[in-house]
Amino acid sequence: MASGFANIGKIPELRRRILFTIALLAVYRIGVFVSVPGADRTVMQEYLGQQGNDFLGMFNMFTGGALEQLSIFALGIMPYVTASIILSILAVIVPSLRALQKEGEMGQRKINQYTRYGTIILSIVQGFGLAVAFEQMTSNGGVRVVVDPGWGFRMMTVICLTTGTAFIMWLGEQISERGIGNGISLIIFAGIVARLPAAVGLTWQQVRIGEISPLLLLGIAVLVVVVVAVIIFFERGQRRITIQYPRRTVGRRIFGGQASHLPLRVNQSGVIPPIFASSILMFPQTLANLGIPFMDDLANTLNSSNWVYNTIYVAGIVFFCFFYTAVTFRPDDVADNLKKQGAFIPGIRPRRKTAEYIDRVMSRITFGGAMYVSAVCILPTFLIREYNVPFYFGGTSLMIVVGVALDTVQQIEAHMITRHYDGFTGPRGPRIRGRRSMG
Repeated sequence: MASGFANIGKIPELRRRILFTIALLAVYRIGVFVSVPGADRTVMQEYLGQQGNDFLGMFNMFTGGALEQLSIFALGIMPYVTASIILSILAVIVPSLRALQKEGEMGQRKINQYTRYGTIILSIVQGFGLAVAFEQMTSNGGVRVVVDPGWGFRMMTVICLTTGTAFIMWLGEQISERGIGNGISLIIFAGIVARLPAAVGLTWQQVRIGEISPLLLLGIAVLVVVVVAVIIFFERGQRRITIQYPRRTVGRRIFGGQASHLPLRVNQSGVIPPIFASSILMFPQTLANLGIPFMDDLANTLNSSNWVYNTIYVAGIVFFCFFYTAVTFRPDDVADNLKKQGAFIPGIRPRRKTAEYIDRVMSRITFGGAMYVSAVCILPTFLIREYNVPFYFGGTSLMIVVGVALDTVQQIEAHMITRHYDGFTGPRGPRIRGRRSMG
């Protein structure tokens, strides 16, 4: 492992890519502390402190503290992620978009352009909602977050937040093209990791004043290690279906006949299901903060410590695991590609029977993946409610951190192996497999 890290500095291109990635992530973290005009970040921090672990606290965590800083990056990269998911869903419904997906690089460029347009539209809508919410926020002393509310502040906030999201989107694309790893995923990763030192410090402070016993702290540390190991196990988990290629005789030589495999991921949908499920459950609270009638009671019912919230949350995760997998993974297309290559699954007839078999296997492992994602995402709620743990062990944030780390290390290892250097696990060690990147 140590020699693997030492080899990174011996490859000039890889070294440049890593330094470029670190530099752009540093630019992103500096931008988090650039506030929108006309708002008081001190009052905002006090407001978030009195709210406890509600949806604003979770949103603040995913943006790396940008919300409490009233930053121009307060929307984060989530409008881009949402636009990407919407385009993926529309590609199933709209034939022209599905045709673009099959056109290779040119079609993907066109879809990326549509995603950028969708990101701007979503940023404008969400930025306006956030501006209105800022105007209604006050501290316990009655001090307003917004000094001079009105349409002037709203328009300025929408422009700043939309520009901030567009800039983050550009940073992510530059990292993906000229750096290492998936830029969008790394930006989310950086935002979550940036909050970790403060969370650890708060935990240590609770240990010192006796709110958390040393024994309990040790148990939590062990639990975190176990959760990370479970996430790595499931994120790398695959169900491999044997694929057989027929033999072909050309003159006196025989080609083909070898066996391969079709890897089906246990967690095909990644972290998209918990993000979508939590976003839907946060929506009533958002409407309540905007003063929409009859939303306060619904928002109180959907409190994160309520069993109703947890039940709906798990159901939403399971639903979106199956839904997003059905949208992004098409057994019919896989079966057609196998038929075109002359490959087949032993014991299964081509085309329709092959598609049905793949769909049946995918449904079974998706159910197991949905149970895993639900368990990991529910764990933080239990720890916060029962043991007053001040940050989210295990949940969506930890899944993102572990998954992005695996994917980035995999790309670094691929660069080293391409240039005849040993990977992180040595010349005979297993190769690190990442998971599908976000965005």
